[in-house]
Amino acid sequence: MTERIPCQTEGCKATILPATAAKTGGICMPCHQEKERQAYQEYIEQNRRDVNLFADMTDPVEILQTMYEPKEHDPLIRYIPYSKTAEQIYLSLQENELSRMVRYGVERLDSEDEDTGIDILLSLVCYRGVRLEDEVLELVSRLEYFPGVLFKGASSRIRDHLLEGIAHDQDRRQALLLALVWIDDEAVVEQFREWRLHPPTWTEELHIPPEEFALEAGWELTNEGERRWLFLEDSYPIVRAEPEGAEETRHSTSEEELLTHSKHTCPWCHGPLTTLMKISAHHPAMQHLSYSGETITIATCVDCSCYGVVYMELDEQGNAQWSSYNQRPDYLPDRQPGESRSEDGFPAFRLATTPRHGWHAASWMLEPAASQLGGHPTWIQDTEYPLCPCCHKRMINLGQIDWAEVEYYGEGNYYMFLCPQDRITATNFQQT
Repeated sequence: MTERIPCQTEGCKATILPATAAKTGGICMPCHQEKERQAYQEYIEQNRRDVNLFADMTDPVEILQTMYEPKEHDPLIRYIPYSKTAEQIYLSLQENELSRMVRYGVERLDSEDEDTGIDILLSLVCYRGVRLEDEVLELVSRLEYFPGVLFKGASSRIRDHLLEGIAHDQDRRQALLLALVWIDDEAVVEQFREWRLHPPTWTEELHIPPEEFALEAGWELTNEGERRWLFLEDSYPIVRAEPEGAEETRHSTSEEELLTHSKHTCPWCHGPLTTLMKISAHHPAMQHLSYSGETITIATCVDCSCYGVVYMELDEQGNAQWSSYNQRPDYLPDRQPGESRSEDGFPAFRLATTPRHGWHAASWMLEPAASQLGGHPTWIQDTEYPLCPCCHKRMINLGQIDWAEVEYYGEGNYYMFLCPQDRITATNFQQT
């Protein structure tokens, strides 16, 4: 048997054959490969160059198109990102620029780059409220009518096309329903009312009644057959406070309080409760909310609400108290002191003074800046509007907190709800 010799790399205990040592200079193959990897990495670092594809660009449409163009991977090139996000650029576009981006999105769909085309059209609809023309929606329909939000505000001709498909296209019926619910006209509500009163035979094939598809678009069909919106249309972003104003923001007036520790503790895990939001009932976002009080406080346990809905009850002053309706989940883990994710302090946040489009954050696919007061929720999983434990009606979504904007490694959204009549709040949580 050939005698093996030790690898010459300091600290390596491997032994190798003499033939291998002759090829590698006396080191084992893993050490040899690591040495080559380090040499290659050093070569890349010494020879890598920065490339700014946006140099001298001022046209926002050209900038967006450059962002969407695929870049060939080259380890010797470091592409410098643009100073603004695509989301920020979309918000700056003028009317003629919006039209140019619609045409560009259609071009990408026509070139079979479906993901990019849909991403562009979604951005225009959600961020800016663009209503897509029939020709564009007919193009989208080749992609199984997904995502449905693209059909928001579609024409009566598209509506009738969807209805015809629902009646006869068994394979795509659910996708057609999910597109139909985004159309804002009264005829859609009337059709769902008719289906509830006189269910067609095809409803037996669905996993839920037809009218429950409306939840995806943020509304429900009431017992009286009317459309009831389940969120506040006016949306105000919740953003990080500037460092110099952090203390002022954290100790601002009682009309606005975001992400602070409550003086109460959770009866389930004994960690501190968190005030996600305390807001004046007279805030512009609340103007259509029938609430008899001056203040609304949304408090929760940020740990336990990950396992189920947490309810709180508001007193006459709008302060939150743990609700007797809460039911401890059987699968809730035991926690030791100091294990709560809210033990440390929170960054300072503030409400933006300028509203944005109510459907700005409606699509999770866009990865929008999701923390907001009002606005259509960014559902990461299935749509989930809790029922009020008192009146058993679906609660109104007041906003959401994106935990990725709170913690460096955070993820998921906390959703905030209110039953104005019974003065009960709820929070739940979703993540990937």
